[in-house]
Amino acid sequence: MRAVGVTEFGGPDALQLVDVPQEPLGPGQVRVRVAAVAVNPTDTGLRSGLYAERDQVEEFPYVPGMDVAGVLAEIGEGVETDLQVGDRVMGIVVPTGAHGAYREDIVLPARSIARVPAGAGDAAAATLPMNGLTARQALDAMALQPGQVLAVTGAAGAFGGYVVQLAKAEGLTVVADAAEADEQLVRELGADVVVRRGDDVADRIREQYPDGVDGLADGAVQNEAVLPAVKDGGQVTTVRGYAGDGQRDLHVHPVFVGQYAEEQEKLDGLRAAVEKGVLTLRLAETFPAAEAAEAHRRLEAGGVRGRLVLTF
Repeated sequence: MRAVGVTEFGGPDALQLVDVPQEPLGPGQVRVRVAAVAVNPTDTGLRSGLYAERDQVEEFPYVPGMDVAGVLAEIGEGVETDLQVGDRVMGIVVPTGAHGAYREDIVLPARSIARVPAGAGDAAAATLPMNGLTARQALDAMALQPGQVLAVTGAAGAFGGYVVQLAKAEGLTVVADAAEADEQLVRELGADVVVRRGDDVADRIREQYPDGVDGLADGAVQNEAVLPAVKDGGQVTTVRGYAGDGQRDLHVHPVFVGQYAEEQEKLDGLRAAVEKGVLTLRLAETFPAAEAAEAHRRLEAGGVRGRLVLTF
């Protein structure tokens, strides 16, 4: 079966079409015939070997990828679901060895998939699971109440944009950062206040909210640089494992989406949010799977708004 992976870690050109065996279907699992996979920053780190010391790769070729969309092809023993073979589904993938999403056929836990949003194509649907579930996990961890103020850095990105939209739907006031070119986009996503992004974004947020904000979702991975924006006792979520500096009474929650990988109700809730117009799927461009290297080059060059997607 075709997949896109690396036989040794490296730059974008290390990606190549490879042949991997079809995985057996076990109890509690489903098989998805993959039509589209999203390209995320995490994928470029996996491709380059950034996480190889932490997550030992036991076999090559190594296949990255954390989002899929396609057709439900097979349902394993013991699976209780209202989905049927032939339904269009999306899913989140936790890469282990050759088990990443960049492949034309994948076996997943049954609770890692949900229907694609009505009216959405496979490429657009593939942009939702990983970033949407990360945003959902971040908001769940902070547990802010309607009327409280949430700051979002990296608001023009996929994770940050979903946080803004979900937070607004839940009654939060949102202050978000943006480059000048992205300000209109971030306002359209629903931010109440937009401040200029940069190293001094904490000061800009404090200018708007002198007492500090109640919560912060740090999609820009600025870590300690943005903590001063949050009031004492406030909530912070981070996406690269940062757990705070311990210098103030802040509740810092590093979020790891793998913890939500089988939260099917959460994933299906994201589907419903798209159908209600709460969330906007943001597809930037598609590439045939054979051009994965070019997609990785584009992502690493920066400036992409929305997600690049590989198609099989």
